[in-house]
Amino acid sequence: MGWAVLVAVLLGSAGFARAAVPGGAAVEVPAGVTAGVAVFDRQTGTFTEQLNADMQFRSASVVKLLIALDHLWDRDPGSLPAADRARLDSMLRSSDDDAASFYWSQNGGGALVDRMVSRLHLTDTAGPPAGYPGYWGYTALSAADTVRIYRYLLDSAPAAVRDLVMGDLRASTRCGKDGFDQRFGIPASFQQPWAVKQGWSGFGNSGDCTNTTNTTANTTTAPVKSVSPTGVDLTQKALHTTGTVGAGDRAIVAVFTLQPQSTTFGAAYTNLDRLVRSLNVPGATRPAGAWFSTWGSGVRVRSDTTTTSTVLTALPAGVEAQVACQKQGETVTDGPYTNDWWAYLPLYGGYITNIYMKSPDNKLPGVPTC
Repeated sequence: MGWAVLVAVLLGSAGFARAAVPGGAAVEVPAGVTAGVAVFDRQTGTFTEQLNADMQFRSASVVKLLIALDHLWDRDPGSLPAADRARLDSMLRSSDDDAASFYWSQNGGGALVDRMVSRLHLTDTAGPPAGYPGYWGYTALSAADTVRIYRYLLDSAPAAVRDLVMGDLRASTRCGKDGFDQRFGIPASFQQPWAVKQGWSGFGNSGDCTNTTNTTANTTTAPVKSVSPTGVDLTQKALHTTGTVGAGDRAIVAVFTLQPQSTTFGAAYTNLDRLVRSLNVPGATRPAGAWFSTWGSGVRVRSDTTTTSTVLTALPAGVEAQVACQKQGETVTDGPYTNDWWAYLPLYGGYITNIYMKSPDNKLPGVPTC
């Protein structure tokens, strides 16, 4: 038999606080989570969701948007040296922290944030607090300012700059350079087309993704402090999803979250996904399938229903996953559990054995056969 507890979690689960939003649906914020949300419909020029939109969060890797735009401000993207272009691509696609640190040092650190605040007329953005000059991930940023950044990028930036940055965000890799899974939030909740710049901070130095180069990030290794004098929380774990969704980049989505220090990456990932699924995002297409909790760490997603097939990635421990269908394959045994059913996870384009799905039976209830 499979795992003995059924947790097929759908929207409307217990443990959510519902926040009413003028002109939009109620944003579902999981218990213990602090969220800043802004969803802007570029077609109508209106917000469909706003919740704590002006609240400052430590940006984590979302500040890489500003780092890239500042670097490109007076440069022609077509004339960048090959090494510079490769570094920019890695920073935006795979959230390369070494690349961000290189540009931060080369281009003046917090001064580049000040320049971008002035250029883009940002109202909630500020450089790292005193005592943390090198910690670019501690830059203060809000959901509302993030929408302003994307609106500049899409509507006002030179075409070559827009194409470079947005092209990289559309090519966001499954695994970040530090080994963390980047498929949370927008990518987990909506079908392509989307473009994303994700952010995470406080979860340690290496995630669960396979086939990645793990690096030490200055956004994750700083000493833990209480709330800084500027009001930006440096203590709780941060997980953010930002980007565009839909044909023609119709909707701009910015969701920032702070989660308790005890929250694992998989749990934070699940919390953020649940929140994003509750949003009114014009132009978005939601994938079909049922959501189930998983158990175990380092659970591998494979290209087929055998333990010898190619490993595509590994799931964050305990994350909730969407299952599109299931089919029988190789029989797998783990401890007292034996199962020959495998679940297809569309987000990852592969299968995991149903042993690691929390379900009362080997076959997942309500899930069709592939």
